[in-house]
Amino acid sequence: MKSTLVVFIDGIGIGKPDTESNPFFKFDFKTFRNIFGTIPHLGDQFLEGKNAFVFPVDALLGVEGIPLSGTGQTSIFCGVNAPKLIGKHFGPYPYSTLVPVIEERNIFREFKKLKKSVHFANAYPKVFFDYVNSGRRRLSVTTLSCLLSGVRLNNIADLHRGNALSAEIDNERLTKRLGYKLPIIQPKTAASRLLRLASKNHFTLFEIFHTDHLGHGRNIEMLEYFSKVLDEFLLNLILHLPKSVSLLICSDHGNYEDLSIKMHTKNPALGLAAGVNAKEYSQKIKSLVDIKEAIMENY
Repeated sequence: MKSTLVVFIDGIGIGKPDTESNPFFKFDFKTFRNIFGTIPHLGDQFLEGKNAFVFPVDALLGVEGIPLSGTGQTSIFCGVNAPKLIGKHFGPYPYSTLVPVIEERNIFREFKKLKKSVHFANAYPKVFFDYVNSGRRRLSVTTLSCLLSGVRLNNIADLHRGNALSAEIDNERLTKRLGYKLPIIQPKTAASRLLRLASKNHFTLFEIFHTDHLGHGRNIEMLEYFSKVLDEFLLNLILHLPKSVSLLICSDHGNYEDLSIKMHTKNPALGLAAGVNAKEYSQKIKSLVDIKEAIMENY
C-alpha cells in the first residue's frame, strides 16, 4: 500500500546560521547534520541527502504582514491561499469565513472521497474533549478538519494502546503537567510507533505545536530539552522510513528558528521530504498552497 506520512511542525522556518538565536545551530541538530551534512539557513536553503531533500516554502503568499497559523494551516491542508481569501494573515485559529472552506476542502475529506484510509496520530487529554463537547470551537485547522470530516480524534486510552502519540512526542507534558500515568517514551520509540501507524494507512498526519510555543516563550532550558527530543524523533523517522512510505515534514510559518524575537518571522517555512516521492515534493512545493496538491497527485 502506498502511504504518505505528514509531520506538521508549527512555527519552523529557515533562518540565519546563528548559534545564539537559531536552535538548529545552537543545539547542533543531528537530523540535518547526519542526513544532509549541514544545517539549512537563509544562505543555503536547498539541501540534498540520500533520497531526502530540504527546501524553502513560501509562507507569505503575496499578502502583507506576518504569517499566522490560522491562515497558514488552512493553506496547507486545504490547498487554498487563505490569507488572500480574507485579505490578511490570521491566527492562531482559522477565520470564521474559512470554516466552510476547511469543511469542504480539507485533506482528510479528499482522501476519504477517494476511499482511502486516514489517521490523525495525535492523542488528546480529557480536558480537550470537555472543551469540544461544551460547544466551543476555537480549534486548530487540523482538529477542526477531523471534526468536520468524521475523522476520529484519539484519546489517552489510544495513547496507552500505542495507537497514537502525544504532541510533545515523549509524553513528558501529559505526565508532568496533567498528571497522567504514562511512561516517558524515547523519541526513537515514538518514531517507530508513528511509522507503524503510517504503514497501515494511505494518509497519516502527526502535528507538533510545542515548537511555536517555545519560539514565543524562549525558555532556553525547555528549548534544549525539546530540541533534542525532536531531533532524535525526526532522525529516526528518516533513517527507518519504510520503502512504501513517503515522508513530508512541513510548517506554516517561521518562529522557532529565530529566538532574537518573540513573534513569527517572514522567513521561508521549512520543507523536508524523504522516501518515494521526496524529489517530486521538493520540486513541486514552492508555497504552502502547493502542499496538499503535491500529496494528492500521487493518489
